[in-house]
Amino acid sequence: MQCEMCGEAIRGSPKLVRVEGAELQVCSKCEKFGTEVQQVRRTDLARPAVSRQGAAKAPAASPSAYRKRDLFDYMEGDIVEDYADRIRKARMAKGLSQKDLAMLIKEKEHLIKKIENAELMPEEDVRKKLEKALEIRLVDAPVDEAEKKIQSKLAPTLGDLTIIRKARK
Repeated sequence: MQCEMCGEAIRGSPKLVRVEGAELQVCSKCEKFGTEVQQVRRTDLARPAVSRQGAAKAPAASPSAYRKRDLFDYMEGDIVEDYADRIRKARMAKGLSQKDLAMLIKEKEHLIKKIENAELMPEEDVRKKLEKALEIRLVDAPVDEAEKKIQSKLAPTLGDLTIIRKARK
């Protein structure tokens, strides 16, 4: 195994240290550059699982498939600012409790509570389930090309100004 800081081969057991917020497995020389972490890293999902017979299984997907995705990777448009109120009002209008809604969309009740309290923004799959179950829209549709042309006619852009100046000469 190589030190994630200097690249040298680690002799003995590697040390897990936090350097500038990142957890790294480092050699004994580089451990002084960070603070030692007692917890085991949970991001190391690429290790093969061991079955009951003791034979190692191949991982289901490559390690790059386990990359933690950002919320913005999933989003089609911008989520509305009052998403929590819309969800709560639609749920109450249908006569559902938070637990009933959670069971309906097959998610945890705690997740619904956090979303309704605006503590958590729903991810794309949860947002779609909520929209379908409650028959609401939580995303502002992105502006299409026709609307952009109309808006550009109303207010000139820098590109419009260069065209105007070229036409005057």
